Amino acid sequence: MVCAHCGHAQEVPEAGDKTARTGLVELDLQDGLAADLPRGAVVEHRTTHCPNCGAVVEFAGERHAAECPFCATPVVVDTGTSRSIKPQGLIPFAVTEEAAREALGRWLKTRWFAPSGLGDYARKGRRIQGIYTPFWTFDADTRSRYTGQRGDYYYETRTRTVTVNGKSQQRTERVRHTRWRAASGAVARKFDDLLVLAAKSLPRSHTDALQPWDLSALVPYREDYLSGFLAEGYTVTLPEGHGTAREIMAGVIAGDVRRDIGGDEQRISTINTTHYNETFKHILLPVWTAAYKYRGRSFRFVVNGQSGKVQGERPWSPWKIAFAVLLALLLAGAVVMLSEAR
Repeated sequence: MVCAHCGHAQEVPEAGDKTARTGLVELDLQDGLAADLPRGAVVEHRTTHCPNCGAVVEFAGERHAAECPFCATPVVVDTGTSRSIKPQGLIPFAVTEEAAREALGRWLKTRWFAPSGLGDYARKGRRIQGIYTPFWTFDADTRSRYTGQRGDYYYETRTRTVTVNGKSQQRTERVRHTRWRAASGAVARKFDDLLVLAAKSLPRSHTDALQPWDLSALVPYREDYLSGFLAEGYTVTLPEGHGTAREIMAGVIAGDVRRDIGGDEQRISTINTTHYNETFKHILLPVWTAAYKYRGRSFRFVVNGQSGKVQGERPWSPWKIAFAVLLALLLAGAVVMLSEAR
């Protein structure tokens, strides 16, 4: 890896090198929730807290002032240090800044109702920031017992009398009914590396849209990888992240239960789930971020630093929307006139 600013070259293991991943370990969830982790799993670092969007960004060296990569607000690095759970691993950046900028430009071009000048404004040498974004991953084995009902459709033929043009007619129709019966059973599900965003600086919808991530490219955390990039500290605590993970797991398990019940419809009365072998990791994933202020409005965009996938706040141009509505009305009027002429 070569620094684009000073030219320093540093050898970094390949992302897919299995040897480099041997040090990537899972941490016991209960130890983490009880704040009883090994000393080596905790790290001290210098951070800054953005007063505008709430992002917590880590800084190395003697840097004391910067611009928030998420909302472009000027910030000052805190003078003290804070302790947090050390990242167990990260995925190195595979998409360059130039490639990320090109991907963002292509994405903006496809936003038909975006302001015309925004794409040009974003492409005119505006720097985008590479930042390692924090995530939690959770593993768990689960077994769930459930009760509910299975609904199977059946049909009956019914005859009814209708009046057509003043005359009575007999018509038959099929009427669908549902036959319900009790159902119960058990399902098992193994969760591996369930991802939960550990930051509040970006909407979860943005980062969810950057998926999928190839987590097989994870390597053990080393500060070498952070050279030239920023690293965001987590603002979603481990208990909060675990709560979100449990909600996601519950949704998946409910789907398993419905498939196990079978039939045409399902009603779930109770699900009692036991979680065991629970572990977690704190990892960093590569994201290019761009925050632009255009005509008094702020727009944020993110690019997956592994795949190049783009997501952002969709800008709207009221003039373009008004023109599209007017054009649609004109076309509709033309169709009506042609129909009447025929």
